[in-house]
Amino acid sequence: MISDAALKVLMVEISSEDEHRIREILAEGGFRIDYICVDTKKALEDALQTRTWDVVLSENNLPRLGAKQVIDIVKKNKVDIPLIVVSNHVSDEVVEHLMALGAYDFLTKANLAKLVPVIRRSINESKNYQRFISTQSALQKSEELFQAITSNLPGVVFQFQLSTNHQASFLYVSDASETLLGLSPHMLISAPGLFTELILTDDRVFYDQLMMISAKQLSTWNWEGCIQVKGDSDIKWISLRATPRRMSDGVTLWDGIMINITRNKLAEREIARSREQLAELSSYLQKVKEQERARIAREIHDDIGGTLTAIKCELFPFLDTAARPVDFYQQKAKSIELLVDRVIDSTRRISLDLRPGILDCGIVAAVQWQAKEFSNRTSIVCRVSCSSDEISLDSDLSIAIFRIFQETLTNISKHASATHIQVKLVELDKVVLLEVIDNGRGITDLDLEKHESFGIRGMRERCQQLKGNFHIVGEPRKGTKVTILIPTENLEPEYMTESKDEIELSKPEILKVRKRAMKR
Repeated sequence: MISDAALKVLMVEISSEDEHRIREILAEGGFRIDYICVDTKKALEDALQTRTWDVVLSENNLPRLGAKQVIDIVKKNKVDIPLIVVSNHVSDEVVEHLMALGAYDFLTKANLAKLVPVIRRSINESKNYQRFISTQSALQKSEELFQAITSNLPGVVFQFQLSTNHQASFLYVSDASETLLGLSPHMLISAPGLFTELILTDDRVFYDQLMMISAKQLSTWNWEGCIQVKGDSDIKWISLRATPRRMSDGVTLWDGIMINITRNKLAEREIARSREQLAELSSYLQKVKEQERARIAREIHDDIGGTLTAIKCELFPFLDTAARPVDFYQQKAKSIELLVDRVIDSTRRISLDLRPGILDCGIVAAVQWQAKEFSNRTSIVCRVSCSSDEISLDSDLSIAIFRIFQETLTNISKHASATHIQVKLVELDKVVLLEVIDNGRGITDLDLEKHESFGIRGMRERCQQLKGNFHIVGEPRKGTKVTILIPTENLEPEYMTESKDEIELSKPEILKVRKRAMKR
């Protein structure tokens, strides 16, 4: 059956007699041909560059173009066309030489009847080769895409298998294994046991159990555990997730990924620790609140209540009709006046404990007043220096800073064994900075880590609520420095990033602190 698509044949220096015979043979074989004949190098090159061909037919040794020269020209033009040499009888050595150079087949003119099957075979093989090239190109692109994806994934992509006799092996491991595990892909593929050796003993059993469950049930293999890379003192948390499938030979094959979740685990632990501390702090504050309420209730009952009862007793003689000297009533009036003054003093004292009225005069006046009261009560010298006589703050911020200052003085009186305290209060470009330095024994890291250090924890929590920074550092037998940096307006979080640098309160160094915070 003649094909609808014409067979495109390029004939090189084929004689007219041979041309006619070739056309007849191809027609009898079912081909409808589209052909041209060329007999010069230029004509051959033009034909190769301007059209596509299914097959090239060439004589072997001719005056102008021989088979070897035709092969060279075809290769030079980078076209993939099967070349069939048609010639008279030649030696086997010549045939082998032409085939080695790139000729597809060799036919003698006496045997042209085989031309049709040879052409059919050459066309099929050419199509198969083209499909192979296309498939290979697609495979290469797919592999390049896969490598690009795996190289940018935050983890190790792997293919893992478990044989029927429970022999485990890695079939593929991405390059990220070098960074995450300290092992190259080649090392893991060659010796898969190297990975399990990295797993800590407590997690290794769980790793094996989950792998076997996944293999048995064909369920997703999810495992989280700790590894320690050789030569590295740090422990890494690894999350492994892989999907299994059963192969025809019973082997279980997983495709998965391992990622480093150390930062997440540390964050989870820190969050859990913070929540625990907040719960303890909340319980402590509730306890302190109840104690404060009990104290205030006791003072009202014992002091104000007792005094009011005494006033009532002093008033009883005024209710009867008995005649008494004027001096008696004058004495009673003086006694009642003294008792009323006592009630007023008690009321003022309780009110000051709840909220010092001096706060209405500003945070500077409140800090100076509290320092003076503290010195009078404890005999510890407390000196205050401020950048200005007035720092304009809203009421809530003033109260918060004042309470932090009160708690700082309380801690010093309880634990520092100090004789001198230096306080500095500075406002600089929407930031309030309070520094309290004592000459006591110096707070230590162990003191800061104490489970019951609620005072410091409460101050730190207050600062965080105000988007501020709280820093405390001590030096044995030289004292402790508490630094509080709080924005007077809502600033970006990076502005108030906590720093362990010691902060002096001279104006140039404050500017340096602020610049470092803003850069971070």
